[in-house]
Parts: sequence; structure tokens; C-alpha cells
Amino acid sequence: MRNGIYEDISPILRRARVSFLVVGAAFLLLVLYLWKMQILDYKKYWEMSEANRIREVILPAQRGLIKDRTGNVLATNIAAFQAAVVREDSRDMEDSYRRIAGLLEMDAEVIRERVEKYRSFPVFYPIVIKDDLDDKEVARIESRRREFPELIVQAEPKRSYLNATFAAHVLGYLQEISPEEIRQGTYGGRGLGDLVGRTGIEREYESELVGASGRDLKIVDSTGRYKDTVLSEDPVDGHDIQLTLDSRLQAKAEELLEGREGAVVVMDTRNGRLLALASFPTFDPNKFINRFTPDEWMDLINNPSHPLENRALRGLYAPGSIFKLVMALAALETNLITERTSYYCSGSILIYNHPFNCWFAGGHGQMDLTNAIRNSCNIYFYQLGKRLGIETIAEYARKLGLGQLTNIDLKGEYAGLVPNREWKRRVRNAPWYPGETISVAIGQGPLLVTPLQIATMTATLANRGKRVQPHLRLAEGERPIIQSRDSIGVSSENIERVIRGMWMAANRQGTARAARVEGFEVCGKTGSTQVVSRKTAERLGESRRETKTHSWFTGFAPRTDSRVAVTVIVEHGGMGGSTAAPVARELFRLFQELQNHD
Repeated sequence: MRNGIYEDISPILRRARVSFLVVGAAFLLLVLYLWKMQILDYKKYWEMSEANRIREVILPAQRGLIKDRTGNVLATNIAAFQAAVVREDSRDMEDSYRRIAGLLEMDAEVIRERVEKYRSFPVFYPIVIKDDLDDKEVARIESRRREFPELIVQAEPKRSYLNATFAAHVLGYLQEISPEEIRQGTYGGRGLGDLVGRTGIEREYESELVGASGRDLKIVDSTGRYKDTVLSEDPVDGHDIQLTLDSRLQAKAEELLEGREGAVVVMDTRNGRLLALASFPTFDPNKFINRFTPDEWMDLINNPSHPLENRALRGLYAPGSIFKLVMALAALETNLITERTSYYCSGSILIYNHPFNCWFAGGHGQMDLTNAIRNSCNIYFYQLGKRLGIETIAEYARKLGLGQLTNIDLKGEYAGLVPNREWKRRVRNAPWYPGETISVAIGQGPLLVTPLQIATMTATLANRGKRVQPHLRLAEGERPIIQSRDSIGVSSENIERVIRGMWMAANRQGTARAARVEGFEVCGKTGSTQVVSRKTAERLGESRRETKTHSWFTGFAPRTDSRVAVTVIVEHGGMGGSTAAPVARELFRLFQELQNHD
């Protein structure tokens, strides 16, 4: 005490307590942060520290080969190199983009876009920026490693389709796995830059074709130079896939389709093996291996001719007069007619107060069932349609496999449409009108099929009502002949009556005569589907625009003990007998020659 006055130190004590609390809280936060970093996040930081001296090098597995039925290789692998960027080793990514672009003669913006796509992934992951490096580019990168520690060269087994566009829609293509697919684990342990099957056989059998990657853990210095290997795991190559395709028939089908839009299906009627499955226009799956720019991809998918579309199993068409085979069988099965039942064709008929025309304006005269199929007489089948009704027609169409998936071993197949009253009420909220049945009776109206469905239906007829499963993979121990349990439940005698008309159509100057092959007893049916209404066609015709119908043919051979079915559609090809049938004839002829020589 001085001069009797006590000094009040309570403010100092309050400030001290506050300071102690702040320091204590900060210390506690520091302890919690260190605990989180060392206990909860130890694995993350351990990997980052290890990445400073240990680099994981993925050893990609060789993708399995794809072969045709005779062992010819259709898809293989070739040695290639790719350039990748490791962001962790870059001091300034913007500067890296500019310098790497100059070194590899690339656009810096393209490199930036590829790296930014995987921005959320760890910085020590290599991000592929360029594929298929040539020897000069590899040497250029390797000789300047000190200048570009962030740029590395990776070996890769590059997929190669040996015959470019050959069977492209069957084989499919590969495409880079997306960041979202990596995060979701869609493809297991696949990582940045990996390519996966997107369509065709490549997609269907991805898990078997891909194999399992190996890895090397390498010790590297600060510039990325290799010092030692601490762990090595060898890759396991993928399994080879052998297809049912016969390259000779496939090549012929593609040759005959070239320059047209359409599809061809050649099927072994005994077991459902697809010997050819062609669609045109087509594409080169090799172009998918070297990554597209966004503009290149948009140009491809927006192409008005749709080259990526597999018309054989995704093309939806009205079947036209081919559907008369369904009508004939339905009428026979329901005892509505016999093969001797006849109707008179004068070239047109009035039904429900509406005129319906035959394709042959002069009329066919008196027609029984066999000759109605042979001459494809519309009037005869209009009469059947009126008597059968839409529900019975739909029932037999579905028995023959229309309006449903064939379950071929390729993704993306369309089911088509077989309409009935319930469908129209559900989809269009309207009743079914009797006049609509008349159009369906000749394969028009809201009736849609795929070429593959028609080929499968044709094989069912060839087997007298026994269904086969269309497939592309050649499995060991396949049964060569279909089994009775696959029967669709119709009379083989009635199918024989329909086949008689098909045989007459091809061999007795019928509409399918252009498909005839000497000594092979082809049975066939043509079709021509109206693409637009007659009034619209006349209007377009005045302006000289293309108004031709789609051209169909389907058939099998030989008549007894059938071995092959051929279905052809040529879009805007005109009459089936003049366009599609000659294409089928060449394929029947080649099949016959191959049978004689194999």
C-alpha cells in the first residue's frame, strides 16, 4: 500500500482469464486438428507422402480378342503409348498447359479441358491427354523429363479393329470411362483414362473381355525418374470371344448394302446363330479409341443418316406385305379359311364405305391362299383382316415373335409394336376403328417390327413352328437342332400351307422370284411399306423429291430341312421384288457355295 491507497488489479485478472481461454481454445483446436489428420485422415496423407517418392504404374491387361466362327480375328490389340499429366508435379498448371501444348503440338485449351474433367480426383493420378503417340513424340517427352516432370509416358495395349467398319454394329466400340462412373464404381476398379465397351459385343461381354490390370510400385526422384521397384503384380489378360458370324457372309451383306440405308440378317435356322448382321450407314470403331473432341462427337451423333444406329435390331419399320404370312397363318389356325378359300381381286374393294386398293391396279382375279401369297394380293388379305379382327391378328403376331424382344445378346434392342384395342385406348385415349384393322392386315398402320424380329419369325416358319433364340456368341457344345419345347403352339400342317405360298412366290413367277437360286429351293416373301400417305407422296412427287417405299424381303432355304434364313430391308428402295429380293439371292447363293465347299 502506498499513501494508503490499494491498487485494483481485477481488470488485469479478467483480461488474463480471457487470454487463457482463447489460448486454451486455440490449443484444443490444434490438438483436434492433429488428431483428425493423424487418426482419421492418416490414409489420405500417407498416400500423398508415398506419392512423393513411390509412383503406382498401372499395367493394363490385354483385352480379349473377338473372332468370327472360323477363328478369323476381328478385334485385337496393338502396342501404343499415351501422354499423361500428373498435376502434383506441376508448379503452375496454366504454364504447364502452354508448354505441353507446344511440345506435343496440341491446343492448350484441349489439354486444360481434359485435366479439368478429372479435377476432383487426387493430384497424383495421371490424366491422359493424348493417345497413340508416335516414336518422335515419345522420344521428345523422355528426353525432356527434367523440364516436364508433370508429363509422363504410359504404355497401353490399344484396341484395333482390323477391318475398320467391318461388322462395326456387332463389335461395337470402346469409350473412356466417365468421372461419375469411376466414383460410383460402375466398372469395378477401372480408373482414369480407361476405355470400356459402350455398344455391341464390346459392351455385352465387357466383364470377360477386359481382364484385370496389374501394377508396379516404383520409387522415383523429385523429377519423376525411376529408381527402383518395390512391388510388381502382373496383369491377367481378358478372355477371347468367338462369334457366330461368318466373315464371308458378313462381308457380302455389307457390300450389297453399301451406299443404301438398311439392314441384312442372315440366320442359321437350326440354332439361331447369326451368320451376318449388317446395318448401313456404318462407322469406324477405331476412331473411338483416340478420344473425340466434343465437337467431333456431336457431329457424329447428329449425323442425319444415324451411322451409329444398328438398324437390324433398332430400326422400326412397318412390315408391309411380309405381314401377310402372319395373316395367312392366323386365318388357317382359327379355321376361318382353308388353303382353297378364294376371293376375287378386281384391283380395289369397298370396305366400311371406304375404298381399299390392291398394289396391282388391274386386279389379280380369283385368288386362293397359295396364289394370294405368291402374288401378294392385298384384296385377299383385306378380306381376312375384316373377318379376323385386330385382337386375333395381334395374338398370332405375338406368337410369331413380333412386338417383343428377341433377347439377342446385344443391348439396345427395340421391341416394336403390335397394336390392339387396349394399346390404342391406353396410348392414344381413343377407340380402335374397324377400318384400322384393314390397314394392319397388309402390314401398314401402327405396326412396327425390326429386321431381326422378321428373321426370327422366318426361322420359326422354316422350323414348322419351333422357335430359335438368335445369338451372336458361339458357345461350346451348342445344340445344332432346336428342341420341340420351343414350339409356338401352331399346326405344322398350317405352316406348311403358308410355306407353299412362299415357295411359289420365289419359284413360280411370284413377287419374290428375284430371290430364286437354282437348286436351293428358296421360299420367300417380299414387302413394300408406304413411308408417307398417297396424297403426301403425290405432293412430294411434284417437287421431284424421293418418295420410294421401303423394300423388304424375307425367306429361307431349302424348303425342307432348312438351314438359313435371310431378311433384307432397304430404306426407300422401292418394290421389295426389285431391290431387296436380289440382295437376298446373292446371300442365298453364297451360303449354298460355302456349304458345298466347307
